[in-house]
Amino acid sequence: MFAKESRSNLKWLGIYYAALFVWLGTTAMHIPEGYLSPITSLIMFLLVLPFWMIGTRKIRQTMNARSVPLIALLAAFSFVIMMLNIPLPGGTTGHAVGAALAAIVLGPEVAVIAISIALIIQALFFGDGGVLAIGANCFNMAVVIPYLSYYIYRAFSKNTPLTSSRRVIGAALGGWVGVSVAAFLAGVEFGIQPLLFKAADGSSLYAPYPLAIAIPAMVIPHMLVVAVVEGLLTALVVVYLQRSNMAVLETAEKPALAAEMGGFSKLRGLWVGLVILVVASPLGLLAPGTAWGEWSTAQLTRMGLKSIPTGLEKLSSLWGAPLSGYDLPLLGNTNLGYVLSAVLGVTVIALVVWLFLMLITAGSNAQKQNTQ
Repeated sequence: MFAKESRSNLKWLGIYYAALFVWLGTTAMHIPEGYLSPITSLIMFLLVLPFWMIGTRKIRQTMNARSVPLIALLAAFSFVIMMLNIPLPGGTTGHAVGAALAAIVLGPEVAVIAISIALIIQALFFGDGGVLAIGANCFNMAVVIPYLSYYIYRAFSKNTPLTSSRRVIGAALGGWVGVSVAAFLAGVEFGIQPLLFKAADGSSLYAPYPLAIAIPAMVIPHMLVVAVVEGLLTALVVVYLQRSNMAVLETAEKPALAAEMGGFSKLRGLWVGLVILVVASPLGLLAPGTAWGEWSTAQLTRMGLKSIPTGLEKLSSLWGAPLSGYDLPLLGNTNLGYVLSAVLGVTVIALVVWLFLMLITAGSNAQKQNTQ
């Protein structure tokens, strides 16, 4: 009996200290290389694939090349927002995703494509999130957040004028719920690894922390901090659009309007806001430490982990991002390197969005001509 109670006490102490560590440490949602098994990564990729197909079909049917500026703007906004790890009281950090806003403006189908492009570029160029984990990261942040956020927003805004305060409430609540649920799913993805994938000695091959630690470690800080930031940020932009550019708020319901937003003058305020965020991006460097679940093998050792999971160690060096950590060492200035990384990321996103829309809309136009 005593041994059983001791194990139970140790279990809950472990959960408590994991949550405490996160509250006094950092938190984020990008799953790095090696923390998920190849099988888990494949399953997550297969889960997100249908949503990429749906989003591509939606763009082909309702948009054209003139829609590039609006889609690129929302994808770039998400990219830069995710660079801003802002320090919070107690030493915590967090960043919004921008996926809720993208869904409200573009609709969830197109938002999936916009946020996925941002996440893929982060992984390939900057090492923010693993290449094998692209499917998991896109499912959590580019599918779950947009769809949940959008339908909560629609539930509040249905049959209301564009200026209704219910839209603001729906935007805030949608952003909060979307990020919280995405964090829960990331915690599950981390936590099932020790359960399903073990070495011969019973140790985990990949992420080392079980569900009892991973879920509260991901969910608690996201619900209390990061999801609140996402909700507030989304609501503030909706208020701005209600006062200055209501047509943008109609785009999700009337996708053809995206083409009318092609000129810089139509989106001037939002582009200016993006430039301000790019310049302010070095604020992300103020956040101390490393996000929970994003530790390198060396950091895991320093934290007291007795042995590094063999699968994690093998996969951790799978991809060497050319600008890992948003850094350009040759400049000799970390802040400048961070800003230039943001500029480069935004530029690449705009180019990829343009090429993607040109490709799929060209195919759509050719198909229409053949049927005439």
